[in-house]
Formats: sequence, structure tokens, C-alpha cells
Amino acid sequence: MIDLAKLAAIPDPPSIRTAAVERAIADSVAYLGSDAAQQSLELDPYWPKWHSPWWHMLLLHELGEARQIPESAAASMVAGLDRLLHIFPIHPDDAPGADVHRDIACHCALGTMSSVLAATGIDVDRALPWIKPWFVRYQIADGGLNCDDAAYRQTAECPSSMVATVAPLEAMLLGEAWSNEQRAFVDRAARFLIDRALVRGSQTVHNAEERSAEAGWRALAFPRFYFYDVLRGLAALVRWAETTEQSLPHAAIATVVEALVERWPDGVVRVERKAHAGRSTILPTVDRSPSPRAPASTFPLLEAVSIIGEPSEALTRQWSAARAGVLRLSRAGRLIVA
Repeated sequence: MIDLAKLAAIPDPPSIRTAAVERAIADSVAYLGSDAAQQSLELDPYWPKWHSPWWHMLLLHELGEARQIPESAAASMVAGLDRLLHIFPIHPDDAPGADVHRDIACHCALGTMSSVLAATGIDVDRALPWIKPWFVRYQIADGGLNCDDAAYRQTAECPSSMVATVAPLEAMLLGEAWSNEQRAFVDRAARFLIDRALVRGSQTVHNAEERSAEAGWRALAFPRFYFYDVLRGLAALVRWAETTEQSLPHAAIATVVEALVERWPDGVVRVERKAHAGRSTILPTVDRSPSPRAPASTFPLLEAVSIIGEPSEALTRQWSAARAGVLRLSRAGRLIVA
């Protein structure tokens, strides 16, 4: 059982942002306003990882600084997304001739960038009206999604992915003017996280790899980009329950909340995992010629905020908000014990 008294007693720490992070934020903002960033966006909105506008924008958003993103970069990102196919091809003949890396978005990418653009002040529903229907269209029967097209060709099981589900859910929760289909999407995606108790990987054959990844989810990562950890899942579920005024099963969050209370008794959350480390990227080319994979590059802000063992302002803020939400749900009688 969650010890609500102990949860309530955890203090909200003061700001722990350092001067080095402030300088790195300024560096990323300056980069996003540069000709180099505009040229990168015109070439490809997503690639390469990690030193390109997509990742600078996403990291600024995770730090609560999306309003510093230059309007020119946000507008170019909208245009870049709109150039991509407005479908997620499942069968080879769905998008003949398309480049699977350069022409096609995935669910977690659209979810994360939708949230970024909304935080800059863009009306995403007006600018990119195809994104929310996309999430509804590609939701699997168990409430999740999967960025692996082969998952949709499985007929004997539902191999949904936590990574592919949490970002679309976060994006959908930013607005409350949902259609009936969109409201159903939100509730089904939340139930997917509830059924997994935030910590369990897929039990399917097709997505067996996720069971190997689940152990890592308990170590909090920063930045997340599109990656999953249990605090990210907890924050999404609490927001869902409060936004939709629904009850949240105690069992769905107890394991995670109890572990976080024990690990961070002073309220300060430290980086435990670099989910972005060791990744590779493609390098976009003007003539769209094939690109070999290369090690993903980095940039000063990414380096400054991802030091393992260091306090994380963003994770600390998210844990504080999630704690407050859990306590409000409890007081309202909506944290239920089955």
C-alpha cells in the first residue's frame, strides 16, 4: 500500500538548475535560430540524432523551456512534419517507393513533437489536423500502439509497445475537446498502462524484446526523448485520471510510487540512466542517397543534463507534480483499492 502520509511529507525542493545548464539552454536556443538549423529542417525534420533541431527542441521542452524555441524553428518543424506521409504503412503496397526512414513518421515521434509544438503556442490540431486521427487509427486492440509495422500484421496476439504508447497518450491529454473516438483512445491507452502496472513488458512472442527492456524502465532516464521509464508512465496516468475525472486503481501505481518514495525521500530525483547513449543515426543527404548508420552525435545541453547521479530539475519537477496528483486523487476518493 502507498503510505500517503510519507508521500505527502516529501518536500518540494527549490530550483536546482545550474549556471552550466542555463548557458547550454542559451546555446540550444541560439542554434535553433541559426541558418544551420533551418537548413537541417529543410533537409529532414527528424534526422540526424541527436544534434539536430528535433532533439534540441524536444530537450528544451522537457526542461520546461519550449517557449524559448524560435518561432522560425517551430514553423519549419510543422512544415517538415507535414511533408511526411500522413499514414503509417503496414503493408508493402501501402506506400510504394517511400523511404522508411525519411518519408514516414512513427507514433512516438508524432506524440513527442506534438507536445513540443503545443508548448510553443502552436495550435497543433489546426496546423497538423491529421495527427490525432493517426493515433486513433493505429491503436491496437489492447489499447497500445507499436512503431514496428510488423506488429500490425500479427493476428494471434497484440504486441503493443510502452514506448510507442506513452507519447501519443501524453499528446492527446493536452486537449480536452476530443471527439468520441479520441476520448476512447485516451481511455484505452490509459487502461493499457494500468494493465501493465507501468512496469511490465509485453507478454507476446512478437514483442518479447520488451520483456528484456522492462528492467531498465525502473531506472529514471533524462532526457527521455521518446524513451520510457516508470515516472513518465506514472505522470501520464495521473494526468489522465485528473483530466478525465476517472478513478485510478491503487494497484496500477503502487509499485512505482513506493519505489520512488523510498529512492528519493528528499524529493530530489537524480539521473539514473542515459537512454540515448550508444545509439546510431542515419545522415540525411541532399540527393537522398542511401546513408550508412553512424554514431549519434551530442550537443552541450544534452551533455549537461544527462550526467548519471546528478540531480535532474525536470525529473524532480515531474515527481513533485505526480505526487501532488496522487494525493489529490486520494482526497477525492478516486484512488481505489480493488
